[in-house]
Amino acid sequence: MNRRAALGALGAGMLGLALPGFPRARRDRLASVGLQLYTVRRELARDFDGTLARVAEIGYREVEFAGYFGREPAAVKAAIDRAGLAAPAAHIPFESLREDWPRTLEAAATVGHHWVIVPWIPPEERRPGPLAERFNRAGAAARAAGLRFAYHNQEYDFAPLVREPHYDLGLPPTLYDWLASETDIDLELDVYWVIKGGGDPLTYLERYPGRFPLVHVKDSAGAPSHRMVDVGSGTLDFRAILARRRQAGIRHCFAEHDEPADAFASIRASYDYLTKLEF
Repeated sequence: MNRRAALGALGAGMLGLALPGFPRARRDRLASVGLQLYTVRRELARDFDGTLARVAEIGYREVEFAGYFGREPAAVKAAIDRAGLAAPAAHIPFESLREDWPRTLEAAATVGHHWVIVPWIPPEERRPGPLAERFNRAGAAARAAGLRFAYHNQEYDFAPLVREPHYDLGLPPTLYDWLASETDIDLELDVYWVIKGGGDPLTYLERYPGRFPLVHVKDSAGAPSHRMVDVGSGTLDFRAILARRRQAGIRHCFAEHDEPADAFASIRASYDYLTKLEF
């Protein structure tokens, strides 16, 4: 086939893809969907092993912990192994940074986490400069232990900062911008709390490329109340968000619903939506 014929065949093929009856090129889907176990915390408290088994039965292969429900790290590791799950990340209390950080990192390594994540900052600790310094120290210690430290945002992170006299006049406008600019830790973007806080997830994915190895996928029924709903049944454009995954550095997506009416029905609905979503 000469060059002209080859180009003609290619053009016809491309045209055919746009015509009815021709299969559309397959778009990307998530390779794996994870679950933030806070969604099933009440179920875990009643039946730890049985709940993990049901999570795996639905199809989830990764989970993110929010407490071990009184179990030792080795017992948690054994339970997730029995369920056929992996636990790349866990949320830990802010107080862990002040009390026995090396012990927290040791426990995380035993379970098999790669990230330890602070999901909430007490109000008295929300001082940008000292907080950034504390997070950087925690991140350095985590890296020395072969782990990563990350921060999970909340609604309050996107409120304008009150400028105090001893702060530089170049202070970023929000606590989130300060932490992203002044630390070298990872960030776990919770898209729901960004929206509820008045921000736009796409803005932050673009502003801080490569900083978001983990994302919380949770949905809102819309303003003004932003009632939380199962993923896919609300107003957030997850197709647009996940289409930026390479730019953002996203490696793990965890579905979550803080107060589902039926936890197992909720996580099944979210899983079904996310595994079918193309972007």
